[in-house]
Amino acid sequence: MSESVSMSPRRAEQALNRSEEQSAQSANGYAMLIVLMMTLAVAIAGGVLMPSRTAEGATLLIVGVVGFIFVLSGFYMVQPNQAVAITLFGAYRGTDRVTGLRWVLPWMMRKKLSVRANNIISEKIKVNDLRGNPIEMAAQVVWRVTDTAQALFDVDDYKAFVTVQIEAAVRTIGSRYPYDDFSHQEVTLRGNHEQVGQELRAELIARLVVAGITVDECGFTHLAYAPEIAGAMLRRQQAQAVVAARTTLVEGAVGMVELALGQLSAKQVVELDDERRAAMVSNLMVVLCGDRDAQPVVNAGTLYQ
Repeated sequence: MSESVSMSPRRAEQALNRSEEQSAQSANGYAMLIVLMMTLAVAIAGGVLMPSRTAEGATLLIVGVVGFIFVLSGFYMVQPNQAVAITLFGAYRGTDRVTGLRWVLPWMMRKKLSVRANNIISEKIKVNDLRGNPIEMAAQVVWRVTDTAQALFDVDDYKAFVTVQIEAAVRTIGSRYPYDDFSHQEVTLRGNHEQVGQELRAELIARLVVAGITVDECGFTHLAYAPEIAGAMLRRQQAQAVVAARTTLVEGAVGMVELALGQLSAKQVVELDDERRAAMVSNLMVVLCGDRDAQPVVNAGTLYQ
């Protein structure tokens, strides 16, 4: 037991040992073109002397051909926003980001890698929000490679890794907040796009840093209730909207009735007992809170008829 415990910190240290990009040593390809032409000239000179069957001609021909093949095998091109990772017998020797024609020793392996911005739109996935309601979500993410060594050597396939981590991050953020809150007291997926989008970006950066990838921009492209509850949730939203509207209407009507009774009493327009005051309040509330226009009845007699 003690041995296994003592080995765990070492294993943890090895697990934290990540690759780190470093600059590769390479030669200017245009200068090596001159060397290539020189080897070609040597080979041609040896070919010219070969008919005379001299040892010097054969030597020049062999040296020229071997040198030509050797130099030619080391050329490679680096385009703008492109990097080339160089390895020697499996060992990482650095990354070349200098654009143009470059040259390294032929036995060094070269792996081209794009560091341009990539745009991906995830598939629609079904997620349960904070309240357990099933919703559909999809995200658009702009990402790029910042560390070529980590992208190539710390994950198996960095592009597939990005796709999987986007889905995992969308599920995490989707389950962290409710889809909607009619009272506007909570942060919601539908009502706080900017804040939720920033949290999604932070979540993705934390997940993708192991692969040397950063996220420049992200946001939701699809956000809706799942089809099986969409109809019920729509009716619920409509009911909540009606209740909120009624609440506002009643609050306004109560204020108007209070104002009317106060002004009638202050200006001594009419004296009302408690029963007639209650009847007047009831009539005013019906008029102010009704869905349709009130049909007034003119009272031509006394107030108590």
